[in-house]
This record gives sequence, C-alpha cells and structure tokens, in this order.
Amino acid sequence: MKPRWRGAFLYPAALVALFLGLQGLLALAGVPLTQQPTIAAFPSLAALLLSLPWRLKRAWGESSPWTRLGVRCRLAVLLTSLLRGLLLAGALLVFIVVALLMAGSQGQCDLTPGLLLNAVALGLGVGFSEELLFRGWLLGELTLLIGYGRALWLQALLFSLVHTRFDLPPSELFPLLGGLFLFALVLAELRQRDGGVLWGAIGLHGGAVGGWFLLSQGLLTLDGTGPAWLLSTANPIGGLIGWVGLGLLLAGLKTQLPNQRTAVAKAARPDTGARRAS
Repeated sequence: MKPRWRGAFLYPAALVALFLGLQGLLALAGVPLTQQPTIAAFPSLAALLLSLPWRLKRAWGESSPWTRLGVRCRLAVLLTSLLRGLLLAGALLVFIVVALLMAGSQGQCDLTPGLLLNAVALGLGVGFSEELLFRGWLLGELTLLIGYGRALWLQALLFSLVHTRFDLPPSELFPLLGGLFLFALVLAELRQRDGGVLWGAIGLHGGAVGGWFLLSQGLLTLDGTGPAWLLSTANPIGGLIGWVGLGLLLAGLKTQLPNQRTAVAKAARPDTGARRAS
C-alpha cells in the first residue's frame, strides 16, 4: 500500500507550523528578527529527527528508516560519499569564482575563526536538514505515490518554491527559482548515483552553502560584476553562470553508466521494505 496524500501534506505542514510558531513566540519575547530563524531551527530540526522514523514506519512500513533515508551506512561509505559531494561543491564554486574574477571581482582575505565556524555550522545545518527533508523523506514519499520519474521533478519544483524570496524583483527571482530547481535535480541525481546514500547530497549542498558564505564574506569583493541575470552575487546559482555550472554537474552525473557505480554505492543501496498506508 502507498502512503496517502493527506499525510504527505500534513506532515511537512506540521513541521512548518512549528517553525513559524516558534518564530512568533520569539518575536513576542523580544528576540531580534534576524536571530529568530536560527533559534527556531534547532527545535524544528529536533522534531524532524524524532518524527521521521515514526513517519516511515507508519506510512511506508519501513523497519529500518535511517537506512532507507540514506543516513545510516558503513563509515567508509559515509566518508566516501560525503567527500565526493564536497569535491563537487568545490568544483561548482571554482567555476563560479573564475567567472566572478573575469567579471571584475577582486580577491581579499578577511577570514576570521568566527567566520570559518559560521561557514561550517551553516553548511552542516542547511545541508543535513534540507537533504534529509527533501531528498530523503520528500523524494521517497513522492516516489511511492507517483513513481520516481514524476517525483524527481515535483520535489525539485517544491524545493525551489519553498525558497522563494519575495524581496527580489521578478528579473532576479525567476532565475533564482530556476537555479534552485536545477540544484534539486543535481542533488537527487547524486543520491541515486550513490545508491541511495544521502551523504553525497549533504556534502554537495552543505559545501556549496557554507563555501559561498565563506567566499562572499571573507574572500571576494562582489561589486561591479555585471547584471544579476548573468552572474548573481546574492546566490550564485541564480544567474546564467550558475545554471551552466549546475548543468555541467547534472550532465556529468547522468553520463555515468549504472555499471560504473562504485562498490561503495552498491553496498549501500537501501532496502525497499514493505509499504502500507498512513
């Protein structure tokens, strides 16, 4: 049996309601607006970690939820997959940085221990939580409901829409949404090529977020680098250069033949498990 659409909608809605409700309580307590999302993220992530195994057991009939989500695997598999994702993130950022330098950006060195720590924390937090939710739970649940092919595109669409920035003009917003859509496809393809292990996607997502934070805050000056549609400095995947970099990553992942997957990926392929309705 497949999970029901009602549960697939209500589960993330409850998590979002918790996150927004906590921000509302923090606002009433006088916490500054800029600090509210960060503080609210910790209990929300804890709720996600506690509820996901229950959701998979109830809706998917899965007896090993963390293995099915791609989180639990052998240490060697985890490290290999994570390193591969970090290297891909590095390659994407190098491609974008070269374009920025050619467009007139200047290098600088304003690194501090606090900046490095913030970059690592941001990369780990965003990479792990968003991949667990989108490429772990959402892609898996949608696959059970509508099949992998359609689930792949739908999870990418939802991922981009969730990150909508209403403060941007349409000329910057739509390229950003397109870049996020491509990024979600790349992350899902990487997980598939890793045999279901999630750590490669976590490394790519977290490495890209944390790495860009470090570059933009401590290593590059971003003034005068051209139009945002070509080379976005607010979010590097929101411009044509970012699209090209993501397209190259996606093409590279798709051209890898199934029989060329590493033994690491084959050993880590998750069990499908039984399925039943929520």
